[in-house]
Amino acid sequence: MVEIAIAWENGADRSLGLPDYATEGAAGADLRANLPDRRALTLAPGARALVPTGLRLAIPEGYEVQVRPRSGLALRHGITLPNAPGTIDADYRGPLGVIVLNAGDAPFVIAHGDRIAQMIVAPVLRASFAVVDALPGTRRGEGGFGSTGRI
Repeated sequence: MVEIAIAWENGADRSLGLPDYATEGAAGADLRANLPDRRALTLAPGARALVPTGLRLAIPEGYEVQVRPRSGLALRHGITLPNAPGTIDADYRGPLGVIVLNAGDAPFVIAHGDRIAQMIVAPVLRASFAVVDALPGTRRGEGGFGSTGRI
């Protein structure tokens, strides 16, 4: 198990608790809206907002945190994260905010304490990059964007 050190932002509502896993098998820990004025935020259709969580993270070297949408919000209300998955690097120590987008057709209210996203802790592999004269061939070749068929 990887330990993520967490610090509260000044003025954050600590009673909302830390990110937590809703079930035994959950891969993502829920993040909550920790609104500084404790009031609701209404997102019009097509609008986006940076929603604070009240948290700062210290992610161990060799790991990242990915911020992803919650499937129920996406299905029922069109609420998603436009940069999903958002990556939080191990060397970032600023506030954790979630960019939320209303892709639905009705205004959506985010209340203080609502679960707005989930975070996944994942290992990071670093690559080296090398320029070559030609790439090795594959059966697929240059086919992309649906080239492998519909089903």
